[in-house]
Amino acid sequence: MLWWIGNLVLLLAVVPVAVALLSRVLGALERIRKASDDILAGGVALVGELDTTPVLLATTDQTIEEVADGAVRYAGSVGKLLG
Repeated sequence: MLWWIGNLVLLLAVVPVAVALLSRVLGALERIRKASDDILAGGVALVGELDTTPVLLATTDQTIEEVADGAVRYAGSVGKLLG
């Protein structure tokens, strides 16, 4: 008789709780899957934007050299004025 009561408690109490918890875990898994798909799509789109990086870096290097030359000339002129 106690086995029947134990089985009934298991069937009516534990199984529904386990099913509810499993449902919540699977829902979270689906949200994670969707977020990871969005991240992958964004990453693929970003890779297409990186094709021009070497050209942009070369332009930046050239600009830095020009600014550095101007700064050296300016500092030399100020040095002469304060001199």
